[in-house]
Amino acid sequence: MTTKASIAEAVETMLAAGMPVRFTAYDGSATGPEDSGITLDLRTQRGLSYLMTAPGDLGMARAYVSGDLEIGGVHPGDPYRALLLLQDKLRFRRPSAGEAVAVLRSLGLSNLRPPAPPAEERVPRWRRTLDGLRHSLGRDATAISHHYDVSNRFYELVLGPSMTYTCAVYPDADATLEEAQREKYDLVCRKLDLKPGDRLLDVGCGWGGMVRHAAKEYGVKALGVTLSLQQASWAKEAIDRDGLGDLAEVRHSDYRDVAESGFDAVSSIGLTEHIGVRNYPAYFSFLRDRLRPQGRLLNHCITRSHNRKQETGEFIDRYVFPDGELTGSGRIITAVQDTGLEVMHEENFRRHYALTLAGWCQNLVDRWDECVAEVGEGTARVWGLYMAGSRVGFERNQIQLHHVLATKTDEQGDDGFPLRPTW
Repeated sequence: MTTKASIAEAVETMLAAGMPVRFTAYDGSATGPEDSGITLDLRTQRGLSYLMTAPGDLGMARAYVSGDLEIGGVHPGDPYRALLLLQDKLRFRRPSAGEAVAVLRSLGLSNLRPPAPPAEERVPRWRRTLDGLRHSLGRDATAISHHYDVSNRFYELVLGPSMTYTCAVYPDADATLEEAQREKYDLVCRKLDLKPGDRLLDVGCGWGGMVRHAAKEYGVKALGVTLSLQQASWAKEAIDRDGLGDLAEVRHSDYRDVAESGFDAVSSIGLTEHIGVRNYPAYFSFLRDRLRPQGRLLNHCITRSHNRKQETGEFIDRYVFPDGELTGSGRIITAVQDTGLEVMHEENFRRHYALTLAGWCQNLVDRWDECVAEVGEGTARVWGLYMAGSRVGFERNQIQLHHVLATKTDEQGDDGFPLRPTW
């Protein structure tokens, strides 16, 4: 490669089978099929510096979120088709030392000076110690606030009327997102065998969807807790609006601050991802101690397709779920069993989450201008990229979503379950 090689030529050097989409750069160079329905346009030198100083998903995300890299042929609220094509067709190779040096020289060594990251990016894990140790009370509160205290109005636009930010359960392929979210809450209630007068604890309750459904449809006295102040405020208003104040309560609190016990049921819907694998024993022990004998626990969380240790990718960790951790359903079941709870049922809703994410992305596309006006284009791009990428992950069985249903079996071996499931 000569010292005058173009950006497109440098990119081609790094690829094993050529560029599968049309790639253009600000220096006027281009590569890839001209008739591609998907295009990548590197618009600025800053974007090039992002790609050179943070190879992989982090550099691409920085360039895209900042607007320095544009993806053509798809809406920024749902770049699903582009991500699918790139995952299938884009293959990098390891260049020789000589090739690597030549590429760097041709692109300009000055581009190895990292630009400031976009404002939407959180600091890396090692710099978060100022907020405390990983999964300490203070650091968890900061991480939750980063993701959930974006804007209640933004979440209303993306999530829809249910204000539910967890996997829906589709009773059939033609069900709407709202119908599927209602079915999810109702399925959890049925699995927990909730009855009028029962007491429910919902940890990580979000905007109170589970609490309100259990109170309204099952006559349950429900307590929800969330670390997000904006979620708690929205939930309290919704409870008052629905006239459920005598049955439902949402607190702005860490679940570890719940002092009450003797609950008939505990639901944890989308919280375990934030707990940290090493904290599972303490987490499930705490939930066990909140239950009465024969009380039930339903744990709903994103999982991996394996039980090996794997850190969350840099894009997800810095832009979406700081300090989030995932593991396989086997590890979760083991942790639940080791606390003395009896696991009665397990179910995988992987494909349902892909459908849920498609629904959220469509909402983002349909209400793009309102979302951008509410939170800025950078944040809207983050959510489109993360939700579309997660959809690919669920479809390809890279990540899953599991329900684990357990009971606090008493000393006589009574579990409180019928011989066959009733839900």
